[in-house]
Amino acid sequence: MNGQMFHGRLPLLVASDRGQMSMQPPALTFGAELRRRRIEAGLSLGDLAGLIHFSKGHLSKVERCEKQPSSDLAQICDTVMKADGQLGRLVSQPERNSTNRQVSNQDLQIPWSLRMHAGGESDFVAFDPAALTDGTVPFDMVSWSITPAWHETPEAGLALPYFRTMFDEFRQLGQMFGPAVVAQLTIAATSALRGMTRNAQPEHRSIILRLASRFAEYTGWMAQEAGNDDATLWWTDQAVHLAAAGGDDELAAYALVRKAEVALYNGDSLTTVELARRAGRQARSGRIRGLAAQREAQGHALVGGREECRRALDIGAELTSATTPLDTDDPVLGSVHLPDLTAFISGWCMQELGSPAEAVTLLGDGLEAIDPTARRARARYGVRLALALAHVGEVEHACAVAESVASSVALVDSATIRADLLRLSRALKRWPKNATVRHTIPLLTLGLQANRRKPGNPV
Repeated sequence: MNGQMFHGRLPLLVASDRGQMSMQPPALTFGAELRRRRIEAGLSLGDLAGLIHFSKGHLSKVERCEKQPSSDLAQICDTVMKADGQLGRLVSQPERNSTNRQVSNQDLQIPWSLRMHAGGESDFVAFDPAALTDGTVPFDMVSWSITPAWHETPEAGLALPYFRTMFDEFRQLGQMFGPAVVAQLTIAATSALRGMTRNAQPEHRSIILRLASRFAEYTGWMAQEAGNDDATLWWTDQAVHLAAAGGDDELAAYALVRKAEVALYNGDSLTTVELARRAGRQARSGRIRGLAAQREAQGHALVGGREECRRALDIGAELTSATTPLDTDDPVLGSVHLPDLTAFISGWCMQELGSPAEAVTLLGDGLEAIDPTARRARARYGVRLALALAHVGEVEHACAVAESVASSVALVDSATIRADLLRLSRALKRWPKNATVRHTIPLLTLGLQANRRKPGNPV
Protein backbone atom coordinates (compact mmCIF):
# COMPACT_ATOMS: atom_id res chain seq x y z
CA MET A 1 0.00 0.00 0.00
CA ASN A 2 2.90 2.32 -0.86
CA GLY A 3 3.98 2.41 2.72
CA GLN A 4 0.81 4.11 3.90
CA MET A 5 -0.90 2.98 7.07
CA PHE A 6 -4.68 2.72 7.23
CA HIS A 7 -6.52 2.85 10.53
CA GLY A 8 -10.10 1.78 11.24
CA ARG A 9 -12.26 -0.08 8.73
CA LEU A 10 -10.87 -0.41 5.20
CA PRO A 11 -13.20 0.37 2.30
CA LEU A 12 -14.30 -2.72 0.37
CA LEU A 13 -12.74 -3.45 -3.05
CA VAL A 14 -15.27 -4.80 -5.55
CA ALA A 15 -14.92 -5.72 -9.18
CA SER A 16 -16.70 -3.49 -11.67
CA ASP A 17 -18.35 -4.81 -14.83
CA ARG A 18 -15.16 -3.88 -16.70
CA GLY A 19 -12.98 -6.07 -14.50
CA GLN A 20 -11.45 -3.12 -12.66
CA MET A 21 -11.44 -2.75 -8.89
CA SER A 22 -13.60 0.00 -7.45
CA MET A 23 -14.15 1.30 -3.97
CA GLN A 24 -17.43 0.49 -2.10
CA PRO A 25 -18.18 2.16 1.22
CA PRO A 26 -18.70 -0.18 4.17
CA ALA A 27 -22.25 -0.94 5.28
CA LEU A 28 -23.60 1.53 7.79
CA THR A 29 -24.03 0.03 11.24
CA PHE A 30 -26.39 1.08 14.00
CA GLY A 31 -23.51 1.64 16.44
CA ALA A 32 -21.52 3.89 14.10
CA GLU A 33 -24.56 5.95 13.12
CA LEU A 34 -25.66 6.31 16.75
CA ARG A 35 -22.18 7.57 17.69
CA ARG A 36 -22.15 10.05 14.78
CA ARG A 37 -25.55 11.47 15.65
CA ARG A 38 -24.70 11.63 19.37
CA ILE A 39 -21.52 13.61 18.74
CA GLU A 40 -23.33 15.96 16.31
CA ALA A 41 -25.93 16.56 19.01
CA GLY A 42 -23.16 17.48 21.47
CA LEU A 43 -24.02 14.62 23.81
CA SER A 44 -21.52 12.60 25.76
CA LEU A 45 -22.06 8.85 26.19
CA GLY A 46 -23.09 9.52 29.79
CA ASP A 47 -25.58 12.19 28.66
CA LEU A 48 -27.28 9.76 26.26
CA ALA A 49 -27.30 7.02 28.89
CA GLY A 50 -29.11 9.35 31.27
CA LEU A 51 -31.68 10.31 28.67
CA ILE A 52 -32.68 6.79 27.63
CA HIS A 53 -32.04 4.94 30.96
CA PHE A 54 -29.56 2.43 29.55
CA SER A 55 -26.13 1.99 31.13
CA LYS A 56 -23.16 3.86 29.72
CA GLY A 57 -21.21 0.60 29.41
CA HIS A 58 -24.00 -1.03 27.42
CA LEU A 59 -24.20 1.90 25.00
CA SER A 60 -20.43 1.90 24.60
CA LYS A 61 -20.49 -1.74 23.50
CA VAL A 62 -23.35 -1.02 21.08
CA GLU A 63 -21.47 1.88 19.48
CA ARG A 64 -18.33 -0.27 19.08
CA CYS A 65 -20.51 -3.03 17.48
CA GLU A 66 -19.60 -5.41 20.29
CA LYS A 67 -23.24 -5.84 21.27
CA GLN A 68 -26.33 -6.11 19.10
CA PRO A 69 -28.91 -3.43 19.96
CA SER A 70 -32.40 -4.56 20.85
CA SER A 71 -35.35 -3.24 18.90
CA ASP A 72 -36.48 -1.36 22.02
CA LEU A 73 -33.12 0.42 22.32
CA ALA A 74 -33.15 1.28 18.62
CA GLN A 75 -36.61 2.82 18.77
CA ILE A 76 -35.84 4.84 21.91
CA CYS A 77 -32.58 6.17 20.44
CA ASP A 78 -34.35 6.98 17.18
CA THR A 79 -36.89 9.10 19.06
CA VAL A 80 -34.35 10.88 21.30
CA MET A 81 -32.00 11.62 18.37
CA LYS A 82 -34.93 12.69 16.14
CA ALA A 83 -33.71 10.30 13.44
CA ASP A 84 -37.14 9.87 11.78
CA GLY A 85 -36.83 6.08 11.73
CA GLN A 86 -33.36 5.94 10.16
CA LEU A 87 -31.77 4.49 13.30
CA GLY A 88 -34.57 1.99 13.80
CA ARG A 89 -34.22 0.69 10.26
CA LEU A 90 -30.58 -0.19 10.85
CA VAL A 91 -31.58 -2.94 13.29
CA SER A 92 -32.29 -5.94 11.10
CA GLN A 93 -35.27 -8.12 11.97
CA PRO A 94 -34.96 -11.92 11.70
CA GLU A 95 -36.52 -13.12 8.48
CA ARG A 96 -38.60 -15.67 10.35
CA ASN A 97 -40.65 -12.86 11.88
CA SER A 98 -41.95 -11.87 8.47
CA THR A 99 -45.69 -12.29 8.20
CA ASN A 100 -45.50 -12.26 4.40
CA ARG A 101 -43.72 -15.60 4.06
CA GLN A 102 -45.52 -17.87 1.61
CA VAL A 103 -46.13 -21.49 2.54
CA SER A 104 -44.69 -23.83 -0.09
CA ASN A 105 -45.77 -27.34 -0.98
CA GLN A 106 -42.58 -28.58 0.68
CA ASP A 107 -43.68 -26.97 3.96
CA LEU A 108 -46.87 -29.02 3.83
CA GLN A 109 -44.84 -32.24 3.54
CA ILE A 110 -42.69 -31.67 6.62
CA PRO A 111 -43.07 -34.64 9.02
CA TRP A 112 -43.77 -33.93 12.67
CA SER A 113 -43.10 -35.96 15.77
CA LEU A 114 -44.68 -35.46 19.20
CA ARG A 115 -43.28 -37.58 22.00
CA MET A 116 -45.59 -37.58 25.02
CA HIS A 117 -44.14 -38.33 28.44
CA ALA A 118 -46.01 -39.74 31.42
CA GLY A 119 -45.61 -36.56 33.44
CA GLY A 120 -47.35 -34.41 30.87
CA GLU A 121 -44.22 -33.16 29.12
CA SER A 122 -43.97 -33.41 25.33
CA ASP A 123 -41.21 -33.01 22.77
CA PHE A 124 -42.24 -31.64 19.38
CA VAL A 125 -39.85 -32.00 16.45
CA ALA A 126 -40.25 -31.09 12.78
CA PHE A 127 -37.78 -32.85 10.48
CA ASP A 128 -36.09 -31.76 7.28
CA PRO A 129 -37.85 -33.87 4.60
CA ALA A 130 -34.75 -33.81 2.35
CA ALA A 131 -32.72 -35.63 5.00
CA LEU A 132 -35.36 -38.33 5.24
CA THR A 133 -35.19 -39.10 1.52
CA ASP A 134 -31.42 -39.17 1.03
CA GLY A 135 -30.75 -41.58 3.90
CA THR A 136 -28.87 -39.15 6.13
CA VAL A 137 -29.62 -38.53 9.79
CA PRO A 138 -32.80 -36.41 9.98
CA PHE A 139 -32.14 -32.76 10.71
CA ASP A 140 -34.40 -31.05 13.24
CA MET A 141 -35.84 -27.96 11.59
CA VAL A 142 -37.78 -27.01 14.71
CA SER A 143 -37.81 -28.53 18.18
CA TRP A 144 -39.95 -27.55 21.14
CA SER A 145 -39.92 -29.02 24.64
CA ILE A 146 -43.39 -28.49 26.06
CA THR A 147 -43.12 -28.55 29.83
CA PRO A 148 -46.32 -27.92 31.79
CA ALA A 149 -46.24 -25.88 34.95
CA TRP A 150 -48.72 -27.89 36.97
CA HIS A 151 -49.57 -25.74 39.94
CA GLU A 152 -53.21 -26.57 40.28
CA THR A 153 -55.54 -24.22 42.06
CA PRO A 154 -59.12 -24.95 43.09
CA GLU A 155 -60.22 -23.30 39.84
CA ALA A 156 -58.34 -25.91 37.78
CA GLY A 157 -61.31 -28.23 38.12
CA LEU A 158 -63.19 -25.87 35.83
CA ALA A 159 -61.23 -27.33 32.90
CA LEU A 160 -62.67 -30.83 33.38
CA PRO A 161 -66.11 -30.12 31.85
CA TYR A 162 -64.33 -28.93 28.71
CA PHE A 163 -62.48 -32.24 28.43
CA ARG A 164 -65.76 -34.06 29.05
CA THR A 165 -67.40 -32.14 26.21
CA MET A 166 -64.33 -32.78 24.08
CA PHE A 167 -64.79 -36.53 24.53
CA ASP A 168 -68.35 -36.36 23.26
CA GLU A 169 -67.21 -34.27 20.29
CA PHE A 170 -64.40 -36.72 19.46
CA ARG A 171 -66.86 -39.57 19.69
CA GLN A 172 -69.13 -37.75 17.23
CA LEU A 173 -66.14 -37.01 15.02
CA GLY A 174 -65.43 -40.74 14.97
CA GLN A 175 -68.85 -41.19 13.38
CA MET A 176 -67.86 -38.93 10.52
CA PHE A 177 -64.17 -39.60 9.85
CA GLY A 178 -61.66 -42.43 10.02
CA PRO A 179 -59.08 -43.39 12.64
CA ALA A 180 -56.33 -41.43 10.88
CA VAL A 181 -58.11 -38.22 11.92
CA VAL A 182 -59.64 -39.16 15.25
CA ALA A 183 -56.93 -41.29 16.88
CA GLN A 184 -54.36 -38.48 16.83
CA LEU A 185 -56.76 -36.29 18.78
CA THR A 186 -57.77 -38.92 21.34
CA ILE A 187 -54.14 -39.92 21.96
CA ALA A 188 -53.15 -36.30 22.61
CA ALA A 189 -56.11 -35.79 24.95
CA THR A 190 -55.26 -38.96 26.86
CA SER A 191 -51.69 -37.79 27.31
CA ALA A 192 -52.74 -34.32 28.42
CA LEU A 193 -55.13 -35.70 31.04
CA ARG A 194 -52.59 -38.23 32.27
CA GLY A 195 -50.09 -35.43 32.78
CA MET A 196 -52.62 -33.30 34.64
CA THR A 197 -52.82 -35.89 37.40
CA ARG A 198 -49.26 -35.20 38.52
CA ASN A 199 -50.13 -32.31 40.81
CA ALA A 200 -53.90 -32.56 40.74
CA GLN A 201 -55.87 -32.11 43.90
CA PRO A 202 -57.33 -35.37 45.30
CA GLU A 203 -60.92 -34.49 44.40
CA HIS A 204 -59.88 -33.88 40.80
CA ARG A 205 -57.36 -36.67 40.29
CA SER A 206 -59.82 -39.56 40.16
CA ILE A 207 -62.11 -37.70 37.77
CA ILE A 208 -59.18 -36.90 35.49
CA LEU A 209 -57.99 -40.52 35.46
CA ARG A 210 -61.43 -41.91 34.66
CA LEU A 211 -61.90 -39.43 31.85
CA ALA A 212 -58.45 -40.27 30.49
CA SER A 213 -59.46 -43.94 30.54
CA ARG A 214 -62.43 -43.19 28.29
CA PHE A 215 -60.21 -41.39 25.79
CA ALA A 216 -57.81 -44.36 25.87
CA GLU A 217 -60.62 -46.89 25.41
CA TYR A 218 -61.97 -44.96 22.43
CA THR A 219 -58.47 -44.84 20.97
CA GLY A 220 -58.45 -48.63 21.20
CA TRP A 221 -61.73 -48.72 19.28
CA MET A 222 -60.23 -46.50 16.58
CA ALA A 223 -57.27 -48.90 16.40
CA GLN A 224 -59.65 -51.79 15.81
CA GLU A 225 -61.44 -49.83 13.12
CA ALA A 226 -58.03 -49.27 11.52
CA GLY A 227 -57.44 -53.04 11.55
CA ASN A 228 -54.61 -53.05 14.13
CA ASP A 229 -55.42 -55.67 16.76
CA ASP A 230 -52.16 -55.20 18.67
CA ALA A 231 -52.81 -51.48 19.16
CA THR A 232 -56.43 -52.24 20.04
CA LEU A 233 -55.45 -54.54 22.89
CA TRP A 234 -52.65 -52.25 24.10
CA TRP A 235 -54.87 -49.18 24.31
CA THR A 236 -57.65 -51.18 25.93
CA ASP A 237 -55.22 -52.32 28.64
CA GLN A 238 -54.07 -48.72 29.14
CA ALA A 239 -57.69 -47.71 29.62
CA VAL A 240 -58.13 -50.37 32.30
CA HIS A 241 -55.04 -49.16 34.22
CA LEU A 242 -56.13 -45.52 34.08
CA ALA A 243 -59.67 -46.34 35.17
CA ALA A 244 -58.49 -48.53 38.05
CA ALA A 245 -56.20 -45.74 39.26
CA GLY A 246 -59.26 -43.49 39.22
CA GLY A 247 -61.33 -45.91 41.28
CA ASP A 248 -63.29 -47.43 38.38
CA ASP A 249 -63.02 -51.22 38.17
CA GLU A 250 -66.00 -51.61 35.83
CA LEU A 251 -64.00 -50.69 32.75
CA ALA A 252 -61.94 -53.86 33.29
CA ALA A 253 -65.10 -55.90 32.69
CA TYR A 254 -65.97 -53.88 29.60
CA ALA A 255 -62.42 -54.38 28.33
CA LEU A 256 -63.16 -58.12 28.21
CA VAL A 257 -66.19 -57.37 26.04
CA ARG A 258 -63.94 -55.35 23.71
CA LYS A 259 -61.33 -58.12 23.58
CA ALA A 260 -64.10 -60.60 22.82
CA GLU A 261 -65.01 -58.44 19.83
CA VAL A 262 -61.45 -58.63 18.54
CA ALA A 263 -61.64 -62.42 18.77
CA LEU A 264 -65.04 -62.33 17.05
CA TYR A 265 -63.70 -60.54 13.98
CA ASN A 266 -60.82 -62.99 13.87
CA GLY A 267 -63.35 -65.83 13.67
CA ASP A 268 -62.39 -67.26 17.08
CA SER A 269 -65.74 -68.35 18.53
CA LEU A 270 -64.36 -70.13 21.62
CA THR A 271 -62.30 -67.12 22.78
CA THR A 272 -65.21 -64.79 22.07
CA VAL A 273 -67.56 -66.80 24.26
CA GLU A 274 -65.00 -67.31 27.03
CA LEU A 275 -64.11 -63.62 27.29
CA ALA A 276 -67.74 -62.55 27.13
CA ARG A 277 -68.70 -64.91 29.95
CA ARG A 278 -65.82 -63.64 32.09
CA ALA A 279 -67.00 -60.10 31.48
CA GLY A 280 -70.52 -61.02 32.53
CA ARG A 281 -69.31 -62.57 35.79
CA GLN A 282 -67.00 -59.66 36.58
CA ALA A 283 -69.31 -56.75 35.70
CA ARG A 284 -71.46 -55.08 38.32
CA SER A 285 -73.68 -52.95 36.10
CA GLY A 286 -76.58 -54.39 34.14
CA ARG A 287 -75.42 -52.57 31.02
CA ILE A 288 -72.01 -54.23 30.88
CA ARG A 289 -73.50 -57.63 31.70
CA GLY A 290 -76.00 -57.09 28.91
CA LEU A 291 -73.29 -56.15 26.41
CA ALA A 292 -71.30 -59.22 27.49
CA ALA A 293 -74.31 -61.48 26.88
CA GLN A 294 -74.79 -60.01 23.42
CA ARG A 295 -71.14 -60.60 22.58
CA GLU A 296 -71.46 -64.18 23.81
CA ALA A 297 -74.47 -64.63 21.52
CA GLN A 298 -72.39 -63.47 18.55
CA GLY A 299 -69.69 -65.98 19.46
CA HIS A 300 -72.22 -68.83 19.48
CA ALA A 301 -73.68 -67.64 16.16
CA LEU A 302 -70.29 -67.98 14.45
CA VAL A 303 -70.37 -71.76 14.89
CA GLY A 304 -74.10 -72.29 14.48
CA GLY A 305 -74.95 -72.61 18.17
CA ARG A 306 -78.56 -71.53 17.70
CA GLU A 307 -79.97 -72.42 21.13
CA GLU A 308 -77.00 -70.99 23.05
CA CYS A 309 -77.17 -67.88 20.88
CA ARG A 310 -80.88 -67.30 21.48
CA ARG A 311 -80.45 -67.87 25.21
CA ALA A 312 -77.65 -65.29 25.40
CA LEU A 313 -79.68 -62.85 23.29
CA ASP A 314 -82.61 -63.14 25.67
CA ILE A 315 -80.37 -62.46 28.66
CA GLY A 316 -78.79 -59.51 26.91
CA ALA A 317 -82.15 -58.04 25.96
CA GLU A 318 -83.47 -58.38 29.51
CA LEU A 319 -80.39 -56.79 31.07
CA THR A 320 -80.10 -53.88 28.66
CA SER A 321 -83.82 -53.06 28.78
CA ALA A 322 -83.80 -53.03 32.57
CA THR A 323 -80.67 -50.92 32.82
CA THR A 324 -81.15 -47.72 34.79
CA PRO A 325 -79.03 -44.61 34.19
CA LEU A 326 -75.76 -44.77 36.09
CA ASP A 327 -75.19 -42.28 38.88
CA THR A 328 -72.05 -40.90 37.29
CA ASP A 329 -70.93 -38.23 34.87
CA ASP A 330 -68.50 -40.63 33.18
CA PRO A 331 -69.17 -41.27 29.47
CA VAL A 332 -71.32 -44.31 28.73
CA LEU A 333 -69.35 -47.37 27.66
CA GLY A 334 -70.30 -49.10 24.43
CA SER A 335 -72.28 -47.97 21.40
CA VAL A 336 -74.42 -44.87 21.82
CA HIS A 337 -75.35 -44.26 18.18
CA LEU A 338 -77.54 -47.30 17.46
CA PRO A 339 -81.04 -46.59 18.81
CA ASP A 340 -81.81 -50.32 19.13
CA LEU A 341 -78.56 -52.17 19.73
CA THR A 342 -80.44 -55.32 20.78
CA ALA A 343 -82.23 -55.55 17.42
CA PHE A 344 -78.99 -54.99 15.53
CA ILE A 345 -77.09 -57.70 17.44
CA SER A 346 -80.02 -60.10 17.06
CA GLY A 347 -80.18 -59.43 13.31
CA TRP A 348 -76.40 -59.92 13.09
CA CYS A 349 -76.71 -63.29 14.81
CA MET A 350 -79.60 -64.50 12.66
CA GLN A 351 -77.59 -63.72 9.54
CA GLU A 352 -74.66 -65.77 10.86
CA LEU A 353 -77.01 -68.61 11.82
CA GLY A 354 -78.26 -68.86 8.24
CA SER A 355 -81.63 -67.20 8.86
CA PRO A 356 -81.43 -64.03 6.70
CA ALA A 357 -85.20 -63.63 6.61
CA GLU A 358 -85.24 -63.26 10.40
CA ALA A 359 -82.35 -60.83 10.10
CA VAL A 360 -84.33 -58.69 7.65
CA THR A 361 -87.31 -58.69 10.01
CA LEU A 362 -85.19 -57.65 12.98
CA LEU A 363 -83.24 -54.98 11.14
CA GLY A 364 -86.30 -53.75 9.23
CA ASP A 365 -86.48 -49.98 8.97
CA GLY A 366 -83.96 -49.37 11.75
CA LEU A 367 -81.55 -47.60 9.41
CA GLU A 368 -83.85 -44.59 9.21
CA ALA A 369 -83.82 -44.23 13.00
CA ILE A 370 -80.06 -43.61 13.08
CA ASP A 371 -78.93 -40.00 13.13
CA PRO A 372 -77.77 -38.98 9.60
CA THR A 373 -74.57 -37.56 11.10
CA ALA A 374 -73.69 -40.94 12.65
CA ARG A 375 -72.12 -42.17 9.43
CA ARG A 376 -70.16 -45.01 11.01
CA ALA A 377 -73.26 -46.43 12.69
CA ARG A 378 -75.34 -46.02 9.53
CA ALA A 379 -72.66 -47.69 7.41
CA ARG A 380 -72.37 -50.63 9.79
CA TYR A 381 -76.13 -51.10 10.05
CA GLY A 382 -76.76 -50.53 6.34
CA VAL A 383 -74.18 -53.03 5.13
CA ARG A 384 -75.56 -55.74 7.43
CA LEU A 385 -79.12 -55.02 6.31
CA ALA A 386 -78.10 -55.08 2.65
CA LEU A 387 -76.30 -58.39 3.20
CA ALA A 388 -79.44 -59.95 4.70
CA LEU A 389 -81.58 -58.58 1.87
CA ALA A 390 -79.22 -60.01 -0.75
CA HIS A 391 -79.38 -63.43 0.90
CA VAL A 392 -83.19 -63.48 0.69
CA GLY A 393 -83.12 -62.45 -2.95
CA GLU A 394 -84.28 -58.84 -2.55
CA VAL A 395 -81.50 -57.64 -4.82
CA GLU A 396 -82.91 -54.26 -5.81
CA HIS A 397 -83.63 -53.37 -2.20
CA ALA A 398 -80.18 -54.58 -1.12
CA CYS A 399 -78.51 -52.39 -3.73
CA ALA A 400 -80.58 -49.36 -2.72
CA VAL A 401 -79.56 -49.74 0.91
CA ALA A 402 -75.92 -50.35 -0.02
CA GLU A 403 -75.78 -47.29 -2.23
CA SER A 404 -77.30 -45.13 0.51
CA VAL A 405 -74.35 -45.85 2.82
CA ALA A 406 -71.55 -46.44 0.27
CA SER A 407 -70.04 -42.97 0.65
CA SER A 408 -70.05 -43.30 4.45
CA VAL A 409 -68.24 -46.66 4.25
CA ALA A 410 -65.31 -45.08 2.40
CA LEU A 411 -65.26 -41.99 4.63
CA VAL A 412 -65.17 -43.67 8.05
CA ASP A 413 -62.49 -46.18 6.96
CA SER A 414 -63.60 -49.13 9.10
CA ALA A 415 -61.88 -52.50 8.90
CA THR A 416 -64.79 -54.18 10.68
CA ILE A 417 -67.34 -52.76 8.23
CA ARG A 418 -65.15 -53.71 5.28
CA ALA A 419 -65.32 -57.34 6.43
CA ASP A 420 -69.11 -57.23 5.97
CA LEU A 421 -68.81 -55.14 2.81
CA LEU A 422 -66.67 -57.82 1.17
CA ARG A 423 -69.32 -60.42 1.92
CA LEU A 424 -72.01 -58.15 0.49
CA SER A 425 -70.02 -57.59 -2.68
CA ARG A 426 -69.59 -61.34 -3.17
CA ALA A 427 -73.29 -61.95 -2.53
CA LEU A 428 -74.40 -59.36 -5.10
CA LYS A 429 -72.04 -60.72 -7.72
CA ARG A 430 -74.30 -63.76 -7.92
CA TRP A 431 -76.44 -61.53 -10.18
CA PRO A 432 -73.83 -60.33 -12.68
CA LYS A 433 -76.38 -59.42 -15.36
CA ASN A 434 -78.55 -57.29 -13.09
CA ALA A 435 -78.19 -53.63 -14.14
CA THR A 436 -78.65 -52.36 -10.56
CA VAL A 437 -75.95 -54.70 -9.29
CA ARG A 438 -73.55 -53.58 -12.02
CA HIS A 439 -74.13 -49.99 -10.89
CA THR A 440 -73.72 -50.78 -7.18
CA ILE A 441 -70.59 -52.96 -7.23
CA PRO A 442 -68.18 -50.12 -8.23
CA LEU A 443 -69.53 -48.03 -5.33
CA LEU A 444 -68.81 -50.87 -2.92
CA THR A 445 -65.35 -51.28 -4.41
CA LEU A 446 -64.48 -47.73 -3.37
CA GLY A 447 -65.15 -48.69 0.25
CA LEU A 448 -63.08 -51.86 -0.07
CA GLN A 449 -60.15 -49.99 -1.59
CA ALA A 450 -60.06 -47.51 1.27
CA ASN A 451 -57.44 -50.01 2.46
CA ARG A 452 -56.12 -50.81 5.81
CA ARG A 453 -55.35 -54.10 7.42
CA LYS A 454 -58.60 -56.02 7.54
CA PRO A 455 -59.77 -58.19 10.43
CA GLY A 456 -60.68 -61.79 9.86
CA ASN A 457 -63.96 -62.44 8.12
CA PRO A 458 -66.48 -63.72 10.70
CA VAL A 459 -68.07 -66.48 8.64
